Amino acid sequence: MPRSRLLLAAFVAVAAANLLANAADHRVAELVTKPLLMPLLAAHLWQATTAQGRRTPRLILAALALSTGGDVALLGTGTGWFLTGMALFLGAHLCYVAAFTRHGAAAALRRPPLLAVPLAYGLLTAAALAWMWPGLTDAGLAVPVTGYALALSTMATTAAAHGWRVGLGGALFLASDLLIATGVAGVLDPPGAPVLVMATYAAGQALIVTGRAAPPPAAPRRAVTPAAAPATPR
Repeated sequence: MPRSRLLLAAFVAVAAANLLANAADHRVAELVTKPLLMPLLAAHLWQATTAQGRRTPRLILAALALSTGGDVALLGTGTGWFLTGMALFLGAHLCYVAAFTRHGAAAALRRPPLLAVPLAYGLLTAAALAWMWPGLTDAGLAVPVTGYALALSTMATTAAAHGWRVGLGGALFLASDLLIATGVAGVLDPPGAPVLVMATYAAGQALIVTGRAAPPPAAPRRAVTPAAAPATPR
């Protein structure tokens, strides 16, 4: 089995262990597994792209490094740790936006059917912020969460321009952070929220990374027409 697949299998195993730790409220297991998730995805990305003879996208690696820092920060408790984690994940989203935009997302999103994606995510973000605003204001987090939400929505929007896998990954990442925000605002706290947050987060990041690690589609071969065929000597 290629080393990149072994690393991806290790990520899946650690993610499963983390979900079980969250379900069982096992603090030590959560502390051990959570910081390993993004480094395993980064190693998978590096191995997969190197094996293909491609350059590993540095902005994606930077996003994963910042996400690792955010994961560690959010293991802490209190507003300070929460804001630190938010700042690190904000940097991760900006790296993703830069990576996706550099590879043609802006142009793709100006054409149908992707033209509807920015509008849909914009309306979703506005509705979510309006719903959570009183709770976020009471927590003193309305302004930072609004700025973060704009970056998050932009990340999910630009991800949609890079195929279904990366697009779905961006959407799941957004869903994970929305679950965290609704809990902070006190408007929604579904059963098993920590498991849902980590499941959507891990799946979202994995889809983004595996989508970017996949070999680029082969260029279609142009058929040689009689007019373009070389003349044969008589």
